[in-house]
Amino acid sequence: MAINLFDLSNKKIVFSGATGVLGKAMSLHLASQGAELLILGRNATKINELLHEIKKQGGTASGYTCDVTDWNNVCQATEKIKSQHQSIDVLINAAGGNMPGAVVRPDQNFLDLDLASLRQVMDLNYMGTVLPIKAFLPLMLENKKGNILNISSMAATRPMTRVMGYASAKAAIDNMTKWLAVELATKHGPQFRVNAIAPGFFLTEQNRTLLTEEDGSLTKRGNQIITHTPMSRFGKPEDLLGTLQWLCSDASNFVTGTIVEVDGGFSAYSGV
Repeated sequence: MAINLFDLSNKKIVFSGATGVLGKAMSLHLASQGAELLILGRNATKINELLHEIKKQGGTASGYTCDVTDWNNVCQATEKIKSQHQSIDVLINAAGGNMPGAVVRPDQNFLDLDLASLRQVMDLNYMGTVLPIKAFLPLMLENKKGNILNISSMAATRPMTRVMGYASAKAAIDNMTKWLAVELATKHGPQFRVNAIAPGFFLTEQNRTLLTEEDGSLTKRGNQIITHTPMSRFGKPEDLLGTLQWLCSDASNFVTGTIVEVDGGFSAYSGV
Protein backbone atom coordinates (compact mmCIF):
# COMPACT_ATOMS: atom_id res chain seq x y z
CA MET A 1 0.00 0.00 0.00
CA ALA A 2 1.44 3.38 -1.03
CA ILE A 3 2.25 5.85 1.75
CA ASN A 4 1.05 9.43 1.28
CA LEU A 5 4.02 11.48 2.47
CA PHE A 6 1.98 14.67 2.17
CA ASP A 7 -0.80 13.46 4.47
CA LEU A 8 -1.86 16.02 7.10
CA SER A 9 -4.68 13.99 8.65
CA ASN A 10 -5.08 14.70 12.36
CA LYS A 11 -1.98 16.90 12.59
CA LYS A 12 -2.53 19.58 15.21
CA ILE A 13 -1.37 22.91 13.80
CA VAL A 14 -1.12 26.11 15.84
CA PHE A 15 -1.48 29.02 13.42
CA SER A 16 -0.97 32.72 14.21
CA GLY A 17 -1.91 35.32 11.60
CA ALA A 18 -4.46 32.95 10.10
CA THR A 19 -7.15 35.60 9.52
CA GLY A 20 -5.22 37.64 6.93
CA VAL A 21 -5.64 37.16 3.17
CA LEU A 22 -2.81 34.66 2.83
CA GLY A 23 -3.29 33.11 6.28
CA LYS A 24 -6.97 32.45 5.60
CA ALA A 25 -6.25 30.61 2.34
CA MET A 26 -3.54 28.59 4.04
CA SER A 27 -5.67 27.65 7.05
CA LEU A 28 -8.67 26.65 4.92
CA HIS A 29 -6.40 24.42 2.85
CA LEU A 30 -4.79 22.77 5.87
CA ALA A 31 -8.21 22.09 7.38
CA SER A 32 -9.43 20.63 4.08
CA GLN A 33 -6.51 18.19 4.22
CA GLY A 34 -7.58 16.85 7.60
CA ALA A 35 -5.41 18.95 9.91
CA GLU A 36 -6.84 20.30 13.16
CA LEU A 37 -6.31 24.07 13.28
CA LEU A 38 -5.64 25.90 16.55
CA ILE A 39 -5.88 29.55 15.58
CA LEU A 40 -4.28 32.44 17.47
CA GLY A 41 -5.43 36.00 16.78
CA ARG A 42 -6.13 39.37 18.35
CA ASN A 43 -9.54 39.89 16.75
CA ALA A 44 -12.17 37.51 18.15
CA THR A 45 -14.68 38.41 15.42
CA LYS A 46 -12.26 37.52 12.63
CA ILE A 47 -11.31 34.29 14.40
CA ASN A 48 -14.95 33.27 14.71
CA GLU A 49 -15.61 34.07 11.04
CA LEU A 50 -12.68 31.87 10.02
CA LEU A 51 -13.75 29.07 12.36
CA HIS A 52 -17.21 29.19 10.79
CA GLU A 53 -15.72 28.85 7.28
CA ILE A 54 -13.48 25.97 8.31
CA LYS A 55 -16.31 24.07 9.99
CA LYS A 56 -18.65 24.82 7.07
CA GLN A 57 -16.27 22.93 4.76
CA GLY A 58 -16.11 20.04 7.24
CA GLY A 59 -12.83 20.94 8.92
CA THR A 60 -11.85 20.98 12.58
CA ALA A 61 -10.61 24.13 14.32
CA SER A 62 -10.51 26.03 17.59
CA GLY A 63 -9.75 29.69 18.23
CA TYR A 64 -7.77 31.49 20.93
CA THR A 65 -7.73 35.25 21.36
CA CYS A 66 -4.08 36.16 21.75
CA ASP A 67 -1.70 39.05 21.10
CA VAL A 68 1.50 37.32 19.96
CA THR A 69 3.58 40.31 21.09
CA ASP A 70 2.39 39.90 24.68
CA TRP A 71 4.26 37.14 26.54
CA ASN A 72 1.54 36.66 29.17
CA ASN A 73 -1.13 36.38 26.45
CA VAL A 74 0.90 33.80 24.55
CA CYS A 75 1.55 31.76 27.70
CA GLN A 76 -2.16 31.75 28.56
CA ALA A 77 -3.05 30.52 25.08
CA THR A 78 -0.36 27.85 25.29
CA GLU A 79 -1.72 26.57 28.60
CA LYS A 80 -5.25 26.38 27.19
CA ILE A 81 -4.07 24.47 24.14
CA LYS A 82 -1.99 22.13 26.27
CA SER A 83 -4.92 21.34 28.57
CA GLN A 84 -7.34 20.82 25.66
CA HIS A 85 -5.09 19.10 23.11
CA GLN A 86 -2.07 17.78 25.07
CA SER A 87 0.32 18.09 22.11
CA ILE A 88 0.87 19.90 18.81
CA ASP A 89 2.61 18.86 15.60
CA VAL A 90 3.22 22.12 13.75
CA LEU A 91 3.53 25.80 14.70
CA ILE A 92 2.98 28.31 11.88
CA ASN A 93 4.00 31.91 12.61
CA ALA A 94 2.26 34.12 10.08
CA ALA A 95 1.39 37.12 12.25
CA GLY A 96 3.02 40.24 10.85
CA GLY A 97 2.57 43.43 8.91
CA ASN A 98 3.70 47.01 8.50
CA MET A 99 2.59 50.47 9.55
CA PRO A 100 2.93 53.93 7.96
CA GLY A 101 5.41 55.34 10.49
CA ALA A 102 7.94 52.61 9.69
CA VAL A 103 7.80 53.44 5.97
CA VAL A 104 10.06 56.01 4.29
CA ARG A 105 8.02 57.56 1.47
CA PRO A 106 9.62 59.01 -1.68
CA ASP A 107 9.18 62.53 -0.27
CA GLN A 108 10.91 61.53 3.00
CA ASN A 109 14.31 60.30 4.09
CA PHE A 110 15.67 58.08 6.84
CA LEU A 111 15.51 60.89 9.40
CA ASP A 112 11.71 60.95 9.04
CA LEU A 113 11.43 57.36 10.29
CA ASP A 114 9.21 57.13 13.38
CA LEU A 115 11.06 55.12 16.01
CA ALA A 116 7.95 54.10 17.93
CA SER A 117 6.39 52.71 14.74
CA LEU A 118 9.64 50.94 13.85
CA ARG A 119 9.67 49.27 17.26
CA GLN A 120 6.05 48.14 16.81
CA VAL A 121 6.81 46.62 13.41
CA MET A 122 9.83 44.79 14.82
CA ASP A 123 7.74 43.58 17.77
CA LEU A 124 4.89 42.31 15.59
CA ASN A 125 6.98 40.56 12.96
CA TYR A 126 10.00 39.36 14.94
CA MET A 127 8.95 39.11 18.58
CA GLY A 128 5.51 37.98 17.38
CA THR A 129 7.31 34.94 15.97
CA VAL A 130 9.86 34.41 18.76
CA LEU A 131 7.36 34.47 21.63
CA PRO A 132 5.06 31.71 20.29
CA ILE A 133 8.11 29.54 19.54
CA LYS A 134 9.41 30.01 23.08
CA ALA A 135 5.98 29.27 24.55
CA PHE A 136 5.09 26.22 22.43
CA LEU A 137 8.53 24.60 22.20
CA PRO A 138 8.24 22.93 25.65
CA LEU A 139 5.06 21.22 24.41
CA MET A 140 6.95 19.93 21.39
CA LEU A 141 9.86 18.80 23.55
CA GLU A 142 7.47 16.77 25.69
CA ASN A 143 6.27 15.06 22.51
CA LYS A 144 9.91 14.61 21.32
CA LYS A 145 9.19 16.17 17.92
CA GLY A 146 8.23 19.50 16.42
CA ASN A 147 7.85 21.36 13.16
CA ILE A 148 8.03 25.17 13.07
CA LEU A 149 7.17 27.16 9.95
CA ASN A 150 7.81 30.91 9.82
CA ILE A 151 6.58 33.35 7.20
CA SER A 152 9.29 35.56 5.75
CA SER A 153 9.22 37.86 2.71
CA MET A 154 11.11 38.84 -0.43
CA ALA A 155 11.96 42.00 1.48
CA ALA A 156 14.24 39.98 3.75
CA THR A 157 16.88 39.32 1.11
CA ARG A 158 16.02 42.00 -1.46
CA PRO A 159 15.50 45.11 0.72
CA MET A 160 12.67 47.08 -0.84
CA THR A 161 12.59 50.84 -0.97
CA ARG A 162 10.28 52.47 1.60
CA VAL A 163 9.59 49.45 3.84
CA MET A 164 12.72 49.69 5.99
CA GLY A 165 11.14 48.42 9.21
CA TYR A 166 9.31 45.48 7.64
CA ALA A 167 12.36 44.43 5.60
CA SER A 168 14.60 44.51 8.68
CA ALA A 169 12.15 42.43 10.69
CA LYS A 170 11.79 39.78 7.98
CA ALA A 171 15.58 39.60 7.56
CA ALA A 172 15.72 38.82 11.26
CA ILE A 173 13.13 36.07 10.73
CA ASP A 174 15.35 34.45 8.08
CA ASN A 175 18.38 34.53 10.34
CA MET A 176 16.46 33.20 13.34
CA THR A 177 14.91 30.41 11.24
CA LYS A 178 18.34 29.10 10.26
CA TRP A 179 19.82 29.59 13.72
CA LEU A 180 16.95 27.78 15.43
CA ALA A 181 17.02 24.92 12.91
CA VAL A 182 20.62 24.18 13.93
CA GLU A 183 19.93 24.73 17.62
CA LEU A 184 16.99 22.34 17.82
CA ALA A 185 18.40 19.58 15.60
CA THR A 186 21.77 19.48 17.36
CA LYS A 187 20.42 19.73 20.91
CA HIS A 188 17.09 17.91 20.66
CA GLY A 189 17.39 15.61 17.65
CA PRO A 190 16.38 15.26 14.01
CA GLN A 191 12.66 15.19 14.81
CA PHE A 192 12.76 18.97 15.22
CA ARG A 193 12.60 21.14 12.11
CA VAL A 194 12.40 24.89 11.42
CA ASN A 195 11.76 26.38 7.98
CA ALA A 196 10.23 29.46 6.41
CA ILE A 197 8.22 30.43 3.34
CA ALA A 198 9.16 33.72 1.68
CA PRO A 199 6.22 34.86 -0.46
CA GLY A 200 6.88 37.18 -3.35
CA PHE A 201 4.32 39.85 -4.21
CA PHE A 202 0.73 38.94 -3.42
CA LEU A 203 -2.12 41.45 -3.38
CA THR A 204 -3.32 41.82 0.20
CA GLU A 205 -5.33 44.34 2.19
CA GLN A 206 -2.10 46.03 3.26
CA ASN A 207 -0.45 46.54 -0.13
CA ARG A 208 -3.33 46.76 -2.61
CA THR A 209 -3.38 50.58 -2.71
CA LEU A 210 0.41 50.62 -3.05
CA LEU A 211 0.43 48.29 -6.06
CA THR A 212 -2.83 49.04 -7.86
CA GLU A 213 -4.91 52.10 -8.73
CA GLU A 214 -8.62 52.37 -7.95
CA ASP A 215 -9.44 51.22 -11.49
CA GLY A 216 -7.30 48.08 -11.04
CA SER A 217 -4.38 49.26 -13.17
CA LEU A 218 -0.87 49.05 -11.78
CA THR A 219 0.83 51.87 -9.92
CA LYS A 220 4.43 52.76 -10.77
CA ARG A 221 5.61 50.47 -7.97
CA GLY A 222 3.30 47.68 -9.14
CA ASN A 223 4.73 47.99 -12.66
CA GLN A 224 8.30 47.82 -11.33
CA ILE A 225 7.49 44.59 -9.50
CA ILE A 226 5.77 42.90 -12.43
CA THR A 227 8.64 43.93 -14.72
CA HIS A 228 11.07 42.17 -12.38
CA THR A 229 8.91 39.05 -11.99
CA PRO A 230 9.60 36.55 -14.80
CA MET A 231 6.12 35.03 -14.47
CA SER A 232 4.69 38.55 -15.04
CA ARG A 233 1.97 38.45 -12.40
CA PHE A 234 1.32 38.83 -8.70
CA GLY A 235 0.99 35.68 -6.64
CA LYS A 236 -2.38 34.22 -5.74
CA PRO A 237 -3.00 32.78 -2.26
CA GLU A 238 -3.36 29.28 -3.72
CA ASP A 239 0.20 29.53 -5.07
CA LEU A 240 1.46 29.01 -1.52
CA LEU A 241 -0.50 25.87 -0.74
CA GLY A 242 1.75 23.22 -2.30
CA THR A 243 4.84 24.53 -0.50
CA LEU A 244 2.83 24.87 2.70
CA GLN A 245 1.63 21.27 2.58
CA TRP A 246 5.12 19.97 1.78
CA LEU A 247 6.72 21.77 4.74
CA CYS A 248 3.94 20.80 7.16
CA SER A 249 4.01 17.14 6.13
CA ASP A 250 6.41 14.23 6.50
CA ALA A 251 7.44 14.74 2.87
CA SER A 252 9.94 17.33 4.11
CA ASN A 253 11.36 15.31 7.01
CA PHE A 254 14.98 15.99 5.97
CA VAL A 255 14.40 19.68 5.29
CA THR A 256 15.35 22.22 7.96
CA GLY A 257 16.89 25.68 8.03
CA THR A 258 15.47 26.42 4.58
CA ILE A 259 13.78 29.59 3.30
CA VAL A 260 11.56 28.57 0.38
CA GLU A 261 10.89 31.43 -2.03
CA VAL A 262 7.46 31.44 -3.70
CA ASP A 263 7.90 34.50 -5.87
CA GLY A 264 7.38 33.81 -9.57
CA GLY A 265 11.12 34.13 -10.13
CA PHE A 266 11.50 37.63 -8.64
CA SER A 267 14.56 36.72 -6.57
CA ALA A 268 16.26 35.06 -9.56
CA TYR A 269 15.92 38.01 -11.93
CA SER A 270 18.89 40.39 -12.26
CA GLY A 271 17.09 42.85 -14.49
CA VAL A 272 19.32 42.23 -17.51
